[in-house]
Formats: sequence, C-alpha cells, structure tokens
Amino acid sequence: MARKKKHPEHENHERWLISYADFITLLFAFFVVMFASSQTDKHKAQQVSDSVTKAMENGAAKALVHEILGGTVDNTGKGSAMMKGPGGSQKITAPRQDIPPDKVAVTELMPSMEYLSKSLAQEIKDHKVDVKLESRGLVVSLRQAAFFPSGGDELADPGNSQSLKKIADVLKGLSNPIVLEGHTDSIPIHNDRFHSNMELSAARAVAILNLLTGKYAIPLSRFHIAGYGDTVPIDSNDTPEGRAHNRRVDLVIQSAAVVVKTDVNGAAPAGADKDAPGKTGEGKPSPAPATTAKK
Repeated sequence: MARKKKHPEHENHERWLISYADFITLLFAFFVVMFASSQTDKHKAQQVSDSVTKAMENGAAKALVHEILGGTVDNTGKGSAMMKGPGGSQKITAPRQDIPPDKVAVTELMPSMEYLSKSLAQEIKDHKVDVKLESRGLVVSLRQAAFFPSGGDELADPGNSQSLKKIADVLKGLSNPIVLEGHTDSIPIHNDRFHSNMELSAARAVAILNLLTGKYAIPLSRFHIAGYGDTVPIDSNDTPEGRAHNRRVDLVIQSAAVVVKTDVNGAAPAGADKDAPGKTGEGKPSPAPATTAKK
C-alpha cells in the first residue's frame, strides 16, 4: 500500500504581532498611570501653593520664623538667638553718623507718641495734657490745673482717671525706664505742708508715682523721681499763662539710646542733670533750696 504524502506545515510569519500587541498594551497602561499620577501631583502642588500664599498673607509664616529664630521679648524663645542680635526682634545697629542724636533717640517711641496723641486728643485740646518727643524720650506733661489743687499734692479731679489709665496702658506695654519730674512756677510758696517749691514739685511727682505703681501695678523699679521747683521753666513766668505752663509733672519715657548712654558713661539722661536741684543721684528729692515758688 502506498504511503500518503505528508504536506509540509505552513510557517506563521506574523507571530511578532502578538509580542507587539503586548508591548503596545503595556506602554499604553504605563502612560495612563503616569498621566493619572501627574494630575494628582498637580492638584497637591496647587494645594501647597495656596496654603503657603495664605500663610504669607496672614503673617503666620513670619510669626513662626520670628518665634523660632528671633525668640520673644524678654525671653530667648525656642530659637538660639536672643531678643537683641541677629535674627532677634530688636536689631543692634550702630547709629548713623549723618543723623542728629536727638533724632536717633526718639524713633523707637514714635508709635507710642502717635497712640497717646490720638487717645488723649480731647485732653490735649483742653490743655490738660501735652505729648511731645525730645532727645531724652517721650514726654507727657500733666498740667497742674487739671490734676492738682493750688499749693497741694493730692490728685484733684477723679475724672482724670481715664487720662491716667490711657497713659498707664502705654507704660505697661513698654520696658523703658520712666522719670517723673515735678515743676512749678516762680511764685514763692510757704504753707504748713511745703516750705519750698522744690518740696512741692517732688511731692507731686511722688503722688503720680504712687498712683502708677499702686492702682496700675507698674513696677517701682522702672521709676526715678525728680523735683525741679522753678529751675526748669518751659515758658515765661511773667504772665499767668506762662506760669500755668510751667506748673506741671513731666512723665519722661526714656529712649533706649539715652539708657545705653547712661549705663555706659554713668551720666544722667539728657535733660535731667544728675546734680540738678531737687533730686539726688538715685533720683530721690534732695533737701529744698532757699528759693521758693508758688503753685
């Protein structure tokens, strides 16, 4: 019997299509995953950007950096920097030589002066209080007619308590030393309580001191007392108006520049001579001189 002739198998030359299709499928899946990942990251990046922008606008980031690097007032805070110095809340900078010393000394107290000028606007208009900046610091003048009786050291009008409270609120927010200076006119005085203007001026300064340290709890260590009598007038004593200006208690918030100069040189602050009549080196009233004045 004859054997049946076997036909040769047909060779498949298109097998590569299977591998190509698998590759295309995997490549498509890869780009789908990459596209999906990029869309998620873009959304997260937008969220981060919005959060940073919001923090910058609200000042949260600045406050956090200040807390970490600069410390806090009167404290080293969480950072290694002190309050004064690099990164601190107060920079130590050498005064510019082209700026007069009286201008350098008062810049730090400008915000306090602006606040007091606004909050005491009515009192200033009524000539009860005067607020001004000098080379030694911020000076708040309390007129005698508004706060003390003639020839006495008792605080007169209880209605002035609001004025003194506004001043005390500013003092609490500062750490500067304070000098209370009593002044009178040149008319002599002699009564059962006071034998000279020097005694009267110092007693009025002490009355303001007792109020600020007692009722408003401002530390006593921040204060110095001076009684000048009629030796430092700011107006003429030849007219009633001028004498009224001279009868006052000046509350001097010393600037940092004056305090540093005093600490380094051992000199009294500008405008308050250490050996001036009416106070000792410790800021206490000295014995009254022979000359007197009336209040």
